[in-house]
Amino acid sequence: MPDLEVTIGGRPFQVSCQPGEEHFLRSAAGMLDAEAAPIIAQMGRLPEAKMLLMAGLMLADKTAAVEDELRGLRARVAELEARPVATRDVAVIPAQVNETLAEIAARAEAMAARVEEQLRA
Repeated sequence: MPDLEVTIGGRPFQVSCQPGEEHFLRSAAGMLDAEAAPIIAQMGRLPEAKMLLMAGLMLADKTAAVEDELRGLRARVAELEARPVATRDVAVIPAQVNETLAEIAARAEAMAARVEEQLRA
């Protein structure tokens, strides 16, 4: 089990984690350290337990806010997914139009054939 040293609030801590989880531990320690920094700047040097508690509570508050926002967004997505999909009217070409176009094409081909015959003669 890897042992890492992380710094939170300017204080070093030895912690262990599962192999391969070192990156996640460093990231979590960085988040806790980022919360501890303004607390220490405002209140000065605090007992280790109080500094860690306050930084943890700040992170918990941010996490709760993000979870509330996520719940709201999930509800909005569910609402949007439940709406019927607006469909556009697709023009349907009547069979008569297709027949008429085919007839016009046939006449045009016949006329073209007559013109070619006249040009050959």
